[in-house]
Amino acid sequence: MSDKNRSVARTLLDRQGTTFAAEAGIRLRDAPGPLYQLLVLAHLLSARIRSDTAVAAARALFDAGMRDPRRMAEADWQRRVDALGEGGYRRYDERTATQLGEAAELVNREYGGDLRRMRKAGDPKQLLREINGIGPAGVNIFLREAQGLWPEFAPYFDRKVLEGAERVGLPKSARSLAGLVAEDELPRLAAALVRVALHADAAREVRAAA
Repeated sequence: MSDKNRSVARTLLDRQGTTFAAEAGIRLRDAPGPLYQLLVLAHLLSARIRSDTAVAAARALFDAGMRDPRRMAEADWQRRVDALGEGGYRRYDERTATQLGEAAELVNREYGGDLRRMRKAGDPKQLLREINGIGPAGVNIFLREAQGLWPEFAPYFDRKVLEGAERVGLPKSARSLAGLVAEDELPRLAAALVRVALHADAAREVRAAA
């Protein structure tokens, strides 16, 4: 692996390497609360809306007390709508409020509020799709961030990550990208590459600094 590629990877981590979970205030660990919060964030980020708006909406939901599936399910629809609106998530707020309630009920019913049970029950790539509001993009977002906790999915670099790699001149190979950083840095590298895929100015900044 070339020194240039390693320099680009290090610059990515230094400048864009905050995970989306960390940005949303989630202290991610393999525990029911943080995993559920990551699911909510993945749901919000998968809509056609700015990532910073989705992160702000997740923070607003959590600040309003909806940090676990029981409290999300118990919150009435209007309370969820209001929290989403506070975060600026207004375009999809009514539909998303409904989906979040239904998704929380499923997580409670099928997994006792603990997504670790989903991991044991079968393939999370398939089971996540059964949760209302989680499509292919939501699955990718969840597993990109969770790969540090669930190493059987690492390296998890989906199409959006590989688009970012191409923008900054890195190889479009999950195996090659994984070789550029330590295993515990894979979620951060994935997040950084998504950001440069979404924002051309971020890609230019990384290329100039590396």
